[in-house]
Amino acid sequence: MAPGATLEEDNNNPTTSFPQYLSDLDLSFTSSSASTSSFATTFGGGPSSARSSLSLTLPSSSSSSSLNPLPHRRLDPHWSALRAASNLSPDGALHLRNLKLLRHIGSGNLARVFHCRLHGFDHLDFALKVVDLDATKSALSHVRAEAHVLARLDHPFLPTLYARLDASHYACFLIDYCPGGDLHSILRHHPSHRLPLSAVKFYAAEVLLALEYLHALGFVYRDLKPENVLLRSDGHVMLSDFDLCFHSDVSPVLHRRSRGRDAVELEFVAEPESAFSRACVGTHEYLPPEIVGGSGHGNGVDWWAFGVFIYELIYGRTPFKGGSKEATLKNILSREVGFPDAGADQRRAVVTARDLISRLLERDPRRRMGSVKGATEIKRHPFFHGVSWALIRMMKPPVVVGHAGSSVRRKVSRERKRWWTWKWSSCNSKRNDKIVVYRKKVKEMKGKQ
Repeated sequence: MAPGATLEEDNNNPTTSFPQYLSDLDLSFTSSSASTSSFATTFGGGPSSARSSLSLTLPSSSSSSSLNPLPHRRLDPHWSALRAASNLSPDGALHLRNLKLLRHIGSGNLARVFHCRLHGFDHLDFALKVVDLDATKSALSHVRAEAHVLARLDHPFLPTLYARLDASHYACFLIDYCPGGDLHSILRHHPSHRLPLSAVKFYAAEVLLALEYLHALGFVYRDLKPENVLLRSDGHVMLSDFDLCFHSDVSPVLHRRSRGRDAVELEFVAEPESAFSRACVGTHEYLPPEIVGGSGHGNGVDWWAFGVFIYELIYGRTPFKGGSKEATLKNILSREVGFPDAGADQRRAVVTARDLISRLLERDPRRRMGSVKGATEIKRHPFFHGVSWALIRMMKPPVVVGHAGSSVRRKVSRERKRWWTWKWSSCNSKRNDKIVVYRKKVKEMKGKQ
């Protein structure tokens, strides 16, 4: 293929490779025009029939920056593969031509996301988020915000930024690939668009830990919703999309909490209480009253959104949703939270969930749960009774029936089946060895007689 040729996804051959030319290249990123989660992964089909094309012209020298692994992910095999690929490049750096695009997996207002692999490392998956810097005037500020956040993340429920690759008017982030899809897709394919309470508790607990970590770093997230909660291959969550984050100073505090007469418990709190912004950003169904009213907001926006998030997972819809966007915003300012009947089987268990949601959806951000003591206060709520916070990564994720969730379950089933096949073969092999030994002994005894 000559330089300047255009590559597009082919339904019959979904693998799109970057050519090896070092001169100007014209690569066409083909994507769905539907607005979905930037990192969302779906199965059973590629992009919709409505397609749009992004032209990416690579100059002879493109800018690339690989990062060093942070402590939590330093032993991840993805880093070893990236180092190997970089060492094979003439300049010792990672480039877009080192990547093999497999398919488009999601779109947002500013970005397209692709499932990709490194050439020569087909067992390791990545996601490549491609942001068009010419899309809007604010695109550059969004890219800077996301790059600043991603570069500092080192947490099991948050993505790892492996490299940033810039070419022409595109900024590309190489991050974790999540084959399990997003919670919004799972909700849409689940009966009644809601999850069992045990699954809600599990996902809410992991999201809470991710928010706690972000706030400890001084970042206010401002974009929590099921579309931005992805599932890794092991079924645990990964929060995504950080272009709406803003940063504030944090002053960690150690609180003494009395537990009985003589018992005292120490609580570590690192919450960006001084955070303040007047920007009107976010998804309208998740906006808190202070953003809708234009009075300015701080860290409390994330705890309001956390309450809406739990509500949607339990009841299949957001608490203030109206017939139009304007009606929804009006309901956020004036309507009290209503709770539908959860059914006789969950009515008693959902009482604690309703109490937690009511405390999180407090209109006064100063009185809202989490605004002062953050996740430390929320973890103590009875709704999370039984959650082992220190060992949550060892907990078995819930098996959720859904379009994307089933793919995770099928993968686990295949691994389990492979294990049982090996076990059965091993047992049969040992059994056959015993039979052979027994027959030899019988022959020896008959020969002596």
